[in-house]
Amino acid sequence: MEYKKPLWNPSQERITNSNMTSFISYVNSTFGKDIKNYDELYNWSITEIPNFWKAISDFGDIKYSKHCKNILSSHNMFDVSWFSGAKLNFAENLLNYKDSRTALISIKENSPTVKLSYKKLYEQVALCAQLLKSLGVEKGDRVAAFITNIPEAVIGMLAAASIGAIWSSCSPDFGIQGVIDRFGQIQPKILFAVESYSYNGKIIDCNEKLMQIGNAIPSIKNIVIIEQDIDKQFSKRSKSDKFINYNELSHNTSSLIVFEYVEFNHPLYIMYSSGTTGKPKCIVHGTGGTLLQHYKELCLHTDLKRNDVIMFFTTCGWMMWNWLVSSLTVGASILLYDGSPIYPKISTLWDLIDSHNVTIFGISPKFLSINQEKGYIPKNLNRLNSLRTILSTGSPLTSDNFNWVYENVKDDVLLSSISGGTDIISCFMLGNPLLPVYSEEIQCRGLGMKVEVYNEKGESVINKKGELVCTAPFPSMPVSFWNDPDKKKYKAAYFDFYQGVWRHGDYILLTERGSIVVFGRSDLTLNPGGVRIGSAEIYNILEKIDEIADSLVIGQNWKNDVRIVLFIVLKENLSLSTQLKERIKLKIKEEATPRHVPSKIIQINEVPRTINMKKVEIAVLKLINGENIDNKEALANPDSLEQFKNLPEIHAD
Repeated sequence: MEYKKPLWNPSQERITNSNMTSFISYVNSTFGKDIKNYDELYNWSITEIPNFWKAISDFGDIKYSKHCKNILSSHNMFDVSWFSGAKLNFAENLLNYKDSRTALISIKENSPTVKLSYKKLYEQVALCAQLLKSLGVEKGDRVAAFITNIPEAVIGMLAAASIGAIWSSCSPDFGIQGVIDRFGQIQPKILFAVESYSYNGKIIDCNEKLMQIGNAIPSIKNIVIIEQDIDKQFSKRSKSDKFINYNELSHNTSSLIVFEYVEFNHPLYIMYSSGTTGKPKCIVHGTGGTLLQHYKELCLHTDLKRNDVIMFFTTCGWMMWNWLVSSLTVGASILLYDGSPIYPKISTLWDLIDSHNVTIFGISPKFLSINQEKGYIPKNLNRLNSLRTILSTGSPLTSDNFNWVYENVKDDVLLSSISGGTDIISCFMLGNPLLPVYSEEIQCRGLGMKVEVYNEKGESVINKKGELVCTAPFPSMPVSFWNDPDKKKYKAAYFDFYQGVWRHGDYILLTERGSIVVFGRSDLTLNPGGVRIGSAEIYNILEKIDEIADSLVIGQNWKNDVRIVLFIVLKENLSLSTQLKERIKLKIKEEATPRHVPSKIIQINEVPRTINMKKVEIAVLKLINGENIDNKEALANPDSLEQFKNLPEIHAD
């Protein structure tokens, strides 16, 4: 393996004071072990799986009304149950603290900052739970939300969970059909909704969307309207019995939550696949598995503590929102941001770090690239004294991203690239306060996650690219897909390719030191001449070419082979010349291989992306093959697909 110098090493003080070090001591004393480092801890966690998850539960002081009889029923991944006999409540574990320390800090565009203490949060959840019960919500009912990243989203989720109801949310920037395609499948009884929100300084009215959604999904008995301080629209519909004002909470009197205790695998969340090529799958996540996995990742891998302030730029339609909210288990303060990350200025989020002493800051590689393109240098214009960790997910971090952070943000910061997904509502690989950071690498595999790399023969390999698989069960696997009683869709999604082994669909490399390099989705792997190439390998090189603002690469079937087609967005007022094409090809050839060089380079206006800013290569590939895209509602910019139709260059040599 090529020698690399770390970009960052943890100080001995940071290692000593970390939650991970405390956990190692706990495991050693409880189980009679002599674990000295992370590698040994990881190996123990995937060898003694029941003991490991019991240790997480006990170390985290997870509250149960009834303890389990058996932690793990079977090592058969497809047919496994966890903590059988246990009963607990998710909301109770997130509302363990009821003191004056800040639980939520809410920042919205052009609005005053709102703070809720843990005591006030508990009281608000109690009122909301009473409201839901008065509307007939019971254990197992679905409560949906068409909502922005505001305190009411957290309160609504916790209130639903306290009753044993199932929460499902999406952001209001989804198209109407996209919302109907999701919520229509799960038939919610109640819908929480905002009438409007502000993004990039513009107020977006959601009234028409709400009317159509309410009419299209007959299971919705009531829509709970959350008035934002940017509008006063509610009076327009006050005569309808279906609409209820969230402010009616203040008229309720309950100050105590009566928690409904549910089975460990009882559904907690319903999340959705991206749905860019068809109706989204409804992925059901269980109560106990979500709680334990999130606690492990936040407390140990993120090193989150009670005195931390954590922020992740996300919407309520992305699993990172669910993950972020679980920070309440640790008793930390969560900063909820609702708006554009660069409005009214490029420094908006960096300024929040200073003004609210954010210690853990979560963003995407795209955000870092925008800052780099705009020439913003945070270390020159912000203090960033509190900042200890930067989290990034959504796509692989490039070498440029890594270098930019350490050169322009802070040289003593843990830059944690994390990767997993909606499918597991958590991570397969992520950061670690005990380990160094290397450019383009994720630090480690998560504790309890037996991640391996399979080659084309289904053999486990190291230092070679291949499929990300997980070969042992973990508690945050979905408990089911909605409306999939025989689990046929569930089995087909993860277990059909390798018998009894979870195939995640990522193309990765596992290094000798246990770090991971992600090359993109394996179903998007390019295969020119039979050689497998990850799309991220090309994207990483293109990041270094000044003229390119964005890009998308696909593998087009062509004359009994596959050829690479590269679509690029150029910076303002630039056009694609022959000279630039040749320079791009030469750069790719020099930094990768001749196999990586695209056969076609085509200029486009914009790259199609999902609401969560992920590129949609599969949809573009389908389009150029003459296939229809059924579900454009999952895209942030659906009109961008039109530019790929009937492209003469794509059908020429």
